[in-house]
Amino acid sequence: MTTTIFTNGHIYTGDQQTRFVEAIVVRDGLVHDLGSDADMRLQWGKEAHVIDLQGRTVTPGLIDSHLHLGWQGLTFLQLDLGKARSKDDMLRLIKQRADETGPGEWIEGFGWDENLFASGGIPSIEELDHVAPHCPIMLSRICGHAHLVNSKALEKIGYHKEMPVPAGGVVVCDEASGQPTGMLLETASNLVRPHIPKPDYEQLKKSLRRSIQYAMQHGLTGAHTEDLRELGGLAQTYQLYDELINQEGLALRCNLLVYYPHMHELRDLRMHAGYGNDHVRIGAVKIFADGALGRRTAYLSAPYADDPSTSGYPVHEQEELTELVRQARSLSMPIAVHTIGDKALEMVLDSLDLFAPAAYPDRLIHTQIVRPDLLERLRHPHRIADIQPRFLAGDFPWVIDRVGPERISNSYIWKTMLNKGIICAGGSDTPVEPIDPLLGIHAAVTRKAPGDTHDGYMPEEKLTMEEAIALFTVGGAQVTAESHVKGTLARGKFADMTVYSHELFTMDPDALLETKIEMTVIGGKVVYTR
Repeated sequence: MTTTIFTNGHIYTGDQQTRFVEAIVVRDGLVHDLGSDADMRLQWGKEAHVIDLQGRTVTPGLIDSHLHLGWQGLTFLQLDLGKARSKDDMLRLIKQRADETGPGEWIEGFGWDENLFASGGIPSIEELDHVAPHCPIMLSRICGHAHLVNSKALEKIGYHKEMPVPAGGVVVCDEASGQPTGMLLETASNLVRPHIPKPDYEQLKKSLRRSIQYAMQHGLTGAHTEDLRELGGLAQTYQLYDELINQEGLALRCNLLVYYPHMHELRDLRMHAGYGNDHVRIGAVKIFADGALGRRTAYLSAPYADDPSTSGYPVHEQEELTELVRQARSLSMPIAVHTIGDKALEMVLDSLDLFAPAAYPDRLIHTQIVRPDLLERLRHPHRIADIQPRFLAGDFPWVIDRVGPERISNSYIWKTMLNKGIICAGGSDTPVEPIDPLLGIHAAVTRKAPGDTHDGYMPEEKLTMEEAIALFTVGGAQVTAESHVKGTLARGKFADMTVYSHELFTMDPDALLETKIEMTVIGGKVVYTR
């Protein structure tokens, strides 16, 4: 039986009875004992392998409660448009890639955000045609809910005005001419995706391997990931994770969300929530209730302040949403629902109220706008608000004009949610936002973007450092009903730890932006060192 002692650390356990210890003893991947250096060395030192933490701060292993590892891996292969700060920047990057691309070959890009553009707005289809006349292009917005295509792409799919659009999607057309503008919203992108050549199995495996390693380099010991659309369905997605994590030993603990059109695969493969092992496990059924605030597709209970002609729209009507929940419950599955607008949240809660809870909690992903009457309905032991604090840094200040000063007071209200007793978990939604959990913790504690000098947006909603870290530790365990084995450091729990270059609990929170991950430990095994 191998024994390892991690000594000389400033180890935050997450347990309020014993908040800090100096040393942790690990046996067979579990915390065997913890306490002072002197006691742990005296009791276990003769037979143990010793790892000196050199006085560094340690927390329970960080868990990202909502991201897309498969999508993140594929972005390594795509044109990165996240660096564009104007329309001209974006068109220049597209032209550079097009000049290197043969006739008829697809260009996929990701990450554009017109809210960051100093000038120019969103490229028109004519401008896209000008810089890439010979190859079809598909460019996803940072949120993943809006996409730009050129005429060559529409030609490839045989687009015509009568072409049926998948439910919940919109092909945006010019009001005067009736011709497509090149903008596809929500599920309308599914008109294009089948025509883009897919990476083969080995390419998918290579990109996913890189993504998993990328996650551990950023201190993550666990990830709740939704990948079926990128990785080829449930059977292949599970196989990829099984090969990389269980067979290759990449170690990251992954909880796999199942996109709702693949529920039949759960039945066929006899999988269910909790199926798997401590490193690869089936999670909840993923459903979309609405879109995003960036393109005004999030579903609000009243019109947008900066465009009274729309309140956004639901991806599913109430009856259809309820039927999807019923199907999930027939498989004894919890649901994980993307819900950003308050009306979308109301619809999801209305559907959930009709069914008994599953064995695992349901999660309401994002929950960005929460009316006061919905707060009480969220406070439920089987409902978890799966929030992404980093969204605040990307959305403010433009979101204030979008939803209006009154409604913004009910938005991004994480302190209020915690004070109301709502269970919250923290994620990044990467690649929508950077995978780095320290950026999410920074946004939760400071309520501002890196470089901002003000006191934070809605500073009364700031979290303490311990509350923010709990989102990415305790919360990440609660959302999968695994608090008995992870989320805090205690005897008998997984020896999952994240080690930092800076002391987190007394420093200026802006020093988080300079903090590095020194070490990631999963099951007592060091899987990353800087």
